[in-house]
Amino acid sequence: MADANAVPFGTFYVKFMQYLITSALPYINGIKHLGNLVGSMLPADVYSRFLRQEGESVLFICATDEHGTPAELAALEAGLDVTTYCQKQHERQAEIYRGFGLSFDYFGRTSSPDHHELTQHFYQRLDENGFMEEREIRQVYSHEDNRFLPDRYIVGTCPYCGYDRARGDQCENCTSVLDPTDLIEPRSAVSGSTNLEVRTTKHLFLKLTTLSDEVRSWVDNQQEWTTLTRSIALKWLNEGLQDRCITRDLSWGVPVPRPGFEGKVFYVWFDAPIGYISATKGWANQQAEADNWKSWWYDSQDIRHVQFMAKDNLPFHTIMWPAMILGTREPWTMADDIKGFNWLTYYGGKFSTSSKRGIFSDQALEIVPADYWRYALIAMSPESADSAFTWELFQIKINKDLADNLGNFVNRILKFANSRFKGVIPEGGTPGEAEQRLQESCESLITKLSNCLQNLEFRKAAETLCALWTVGNQYIDERAPWALFKQNKEEAALVIRTSINLIRLYAIASNPFIPFTAEKIFDALQLSETERTQRLTQAVDFNALVAGRSFAVPPPLFRKLEDTEIEELRQQFGGE
Repeated sequence: MADANAVPFGTFYVKFMQYLITSALPYINGIKHLGNLVGSMLPADVYSRFLRQEGESVLFICATDEHGTPAELAALEAGLDVTTYCQKQHERQAEIYRGFGLSFDYFGRTSSPDHHELTQHFYQRLDENGFMEEREIRQVYSHEDNRFLPDRYIVGTCPYCGYDRARGDQCENCTSVLDPTDLIEPRSAVSGSTNLEVRTTKHLFLKLTTLSDEVRSWVDNQQEWTTLTRSIALKWLNEGLQDRCITRDLSWGVPVPRPGFEGKVFYVWFDAPIGYISATKGWANQQAEADNWKSWWYDSQDIRHVQFMAKDNLPFHTIMWPAMILGTREPWTMADDIKGFNWLTYYGGKFSTSSKRGIFSDQALEIVPADYWRYALIAMSPESADSAFTWELFQIKINKDLADNLGNFVNRILKFANSRFKGVIPEGGTPGEAEQRLQESCESLITKLSNCLQNLEFRKAAETLCALWTVGNQYIDERAPWALFKQNKEEAALVIRTSINLIRLYAIASNPFIPFTAEKIFDALQLSETERTQRLTQAVDFNALVAGRSFAVPPPLFRKLEDTEIEELRQQFGGE
């Protein structure tokens, strides 16, 4: 017998729980490109919106990752102190994400006092439990730059795959973890100088070798991970974990609270994932109970934690971050699912700020509204493999899916209803076979859409949503209310009333994907707040909006992109 406090989940039952959603922290240095958006923040937002719509308790957390050499160097180049630079960049990124409709409950910063305190706590617990070790290492010093170079600021050729721009900490091409001394023909990423010297310096190491068996046991128990996430975690484990240096000779970061380590800070990849917790603490500080963050992160009950990130972040989230948590011997919340994404390329190549190749998030919003990007990017989601953004594909998604399939349906029905039925939903007619087929099709597609979102299958979800829009066009093509109006006004009234209720369904189903457009449709249909927050799984109801209710005709929801415009955009942003 099913638990009375449970809800259906496919063929199983799950108890009510709270959903903790985190998106990989965007680095503070520079505006993010579309691949960053679709590989973490955007799908996390779609999922969070869907869960909220279903009545679930959701906390959606993100933050800017602000420490490390890139921030220092960018601040220097901008003529600002690093604190001011990070403040400005955080505000700029937050503004862009608001423009895309990302519904973070809190967008924090890893430079916050809470973050420093929590990072030092994690270190102290790991140290007390014997998982930290002090060692002397040989580190690269650049004479040209007059400084030690962090791993990521030494570039060269990867010894494993031959990629010629591998960083000293990790090859982004094959995801192999590296030390700077592994690189072939290393050079400074700051000056390009090859006048490098290896010097001895003292650092702390996280003993991943000691924690390896515990991490493997945890990974083996994760049955929900995708093939991508699991394969990357197992690749690391099967190659054998190495103890990881977690401190750096830098001034900007979380200070290391250890005698003899003055002037050193924690490696950015040690402190960054703690940002999920510190940002939640920042959120709780704004609430009535400041300790509420612990109900999500510490000895928490009935929390389902889902993380979103691109594949280059997977090694750290499947291995290093779990190892840190396990090593504290404290009951911190660990991920239930880690949704990893492949890369979105630009015509098969990499997005590049320096060569102005590809479209970046601030530029995108200047070209077309946010919902165009939200839908098209989810429809291009690089889930099972890398996928390529092209302006031609973008044009198809906007013109055919949004403008023709959804926008044209809404416009045709509401304009016709307004002119023939004086701006109110008409009464009359009895539903027949066509309406029954429509209802069955919608129920089937809504169930499929809900399952896709529950299973984090975003590309398939977008395809299903588009199929739902297509059903409506097929219905009015078959029923032709404009012709029916001349022959049987009551029958035409039935088709229009059914179609307006279908528009309501479209707004509810589309809301997680294109929330700005959904809001325009809600406004046009003059829905109450309660009517706007209908659960997707209960939304198929062609009697929800009854005869006599008024509505408005909104301006066209989407504009089509012309071939000449697409060619200009391709030339402007370097697609080849």
